[in-house]
Amino acid sequence: MKLVAITGLAALAVMSRAAADGDVSAGATVFAQCAACHAVGANAQNSVGPVLNGVVGRAAGTYPSYRYSAAMKRSGLTWDEATLKQYLKGPEQLVPGSKMMFPGLASDADVANVIAYLKQQRAE
Repeated sequence: MKLVAITGLAALAVMSRAAADGDVSAGATVFAQCAACHAVGANAQNSVGPVLNGVVGRAAGTYPSYRYSAAMKRSGLTWDEATLKQYLKGPEQLVPGSKMMFPGLASDADVANVIAYLKQQRAE
């Protein structure tokens, strides 16, 4: 009985950790909403929004050849997981005056999944 309980708790801990880390495949699906303005992958180019290859860990407003808003350039943000989580939930709340016209993702799972997906998109 104890072994079953311990095994169950261990499985729950692994599943909780996986959910917190996000699902890359689900993130790719959610990213389809972002793809209207942002590109990732080989040969990605700036569009309405900047390329998001290597965005995790990058200073905000610094991707080459993209015309950022003054608000984004002076935000002082670094796109770590905590900042991305806030931004993806409500871009205008975190960076008022930014050019990103997106209301945000309502689901914490969608946010975690998109971040997991973006972490896979390495800078070229």
